Amino acid sequence: MDIHLSLEKEQQLKKILSDMESVIIAFSGGVDSTYLLKVALDTLGEENVLAITADSESFPRSELEETIRIAKALNAPHQVIKMSELSIPGYAVNDSNRCYYCKKGLFDELYPIMIEQGYKNLTFGLIKDDLGEHRPGVKAAMEKNVRGPLAEADLTKEDIRIRSKELGLDTWDKPSLACLSSRIAYGEKITIEKLKKVDQAEQFIKSFGIKQVRVRVHNEIARIEVDPQDMANLLNYHEQVSEELKQLGFKYVALDLTGYKSGSMNQMLQSSAAK
Repeated sequence: MDIHLSLEKEQQLKKILSDMESVIIAFSGGVDSTYLLKVALDTLGEENVLAITADSESFPRSELEETIRIAKALNAPHQVIKMSELSIPGYAVNDSNRCYYCKKGLFDELYPIMIEQGYKNLTFGLIKDDLGEHRPGVKAAMEKNVRGPLAEADLTKEDIRIRSKELGLDTWDKPSLACLSSRIAYGEKITIEKLKKVDQAEQFIKSFGIKQVRVRVHNEIARIEVDPQDMANLLNYHEQVSEELKQLGFKYVALDLTGYKSGSMNQMLQSSAAK
């Protein structure tokens, strides 16, 4: 880990933000958007920064409470808006462009707020690591001229964790976030019932002290991903977990021995493309 390089990148981030003058930040309360919010506040001042969180069907209830807590701790101006992703045309179909529809819908909601309240830029927590992945949301951002200052400053997840810890942000070691819809296999329709089922399943598994968990939905199958070091702990509670998830409506409950992998559902797209 090169701490000095991370600091240099942060200085570049501050320059980028200074040139922007005022920003709205799409704020999820995750590692990246929290760091972006902190640096923006330090650089531009509270009067030139607004964090906005979209309260939607795919955003876990516990994370909504976290965004409010974090914004308050940072003394950040914060606004929560209601948004229904399932009402966005094309979203619930859950094809490979789902994230495009989601981000387009979000930015369509934020843009009028930016104009009405006089902010000069919309931003979101895009980082360098995201640029090499399947990220249709980036296309939606480009169409709306939404900026990703972290990626522009060449900041990686590792850089952000390093600087977040040094800045005293308690999100520095927070597990990566992703919307609940990302748990549902592409091509399988997204419904409010499935999203609630996934949220309840993951919260139950977390109650055993497991931080990073994904419950991936493949029709009637729940495929559980946790970090490899947590597998033994999870297996200690396999009967309770199996019973709970079956009560939630899953017919089969499986543990993925590969372990947690961000964006693992995208492997389905790669497999289809290779055929």
